[in-house]
Amino acid sequence: MKTRIYRNPVGVSKYTGLALISPFIIGAVLFIIYPFIASFITGFTSDGISVENFRNIISDGRIKASAAVTLKYTIILVPLKLAVSLGVAFLLNMELKGIGIYRTAFYIPSILGANLAVIIMWQYLFTSGGLVNQLLEKAGLFPVSWYGDPDAALFIIVLLRLWEFGSAMVIFLAALRDIPRELYDAAKVDGCGRLRCFFSVTIPQIKNIIFINLILQTIAAMQEFSAPYMITNGGPLGSTRTVGMLIYEEMFIYGDEGTANAVSWLLFVFIAAVIFLMYRLTGISGRKQK
Repeated sequence: MKTRIYRNPVGVSKYTGLALISPFIIGAVLFIIYPFIASFITGFTSDGISVENFRNIISDGRIKASAAVTLKYTIILVPLKLAVSLGVAFLLNMELKGIGIYRTAFYIPSILGANLAVIIMWQYLFTSGGLVNQLLEKAGLFPVSWYGDPDAALFIIVLLRLWEFGSAMVIFLAALRDIPRELYDAAKVDGCGRLRCFFSVTIPQIKNIIFINLILQTIAAMQEFSAPYMITNGGPLGSTRTVGMLIYEEMFIYGDEGTANAVSWLLFVFIAAVIFLMYRLTGISGRKQK
């Protein structure tokens, strides 16, 4: 068998590849690396290079309250979103006539996101005379002050993000369709019912995908900004002011660049620590699936 020798085409230099990827390199330097370094330096800047910003953060009650809201929001939203998206993906995995239409319909809310039209609709639904309270009154229940009760206000934000479960659902659906049918057939031969098959076959087969969705949804929840900013503006009494909103306020309302960047770095470190802890506790990291 003859060995082919590929010669360098005429006029193509060794720097051609570098020239082709130069737009990505320039973009990475200008919009990723430089802001990353500048943010780190600014976080230590307060009338000179110091750690005063980080000291102020420790004693600032607003930052502690925002961190508590962010943790509460994440702990409530992420498990609910994973459960709903997995349940819907399991239903959409069935071979039914017109199932593609249902899959598209359930994914549409994730495409819409928290845009202005959705926010206006959401605000109307949960006003004092909105559709939700009207339905509660017709059911014989008392209307809820959604924007006056701290717990109810946070529930509005959670419900909006829970409605946007399409991205996690698509990942789960792809994983479910990749499970060999022979495993279910063998489980049925052994006498397993639908529920037993779900916990003994489906869950073990997609545990890595569950973990991936857990990581992605946790990161997104801890960085939440747009939904509470546009729906409740952090109220009432700061009950929906997340760390992301606090960073925005410190930067663009109070003009405190040092504190805003310091909080951003603390949030980054905290998210990294949480993700690392998840890897350690689950034992999925680095383990090859047999």
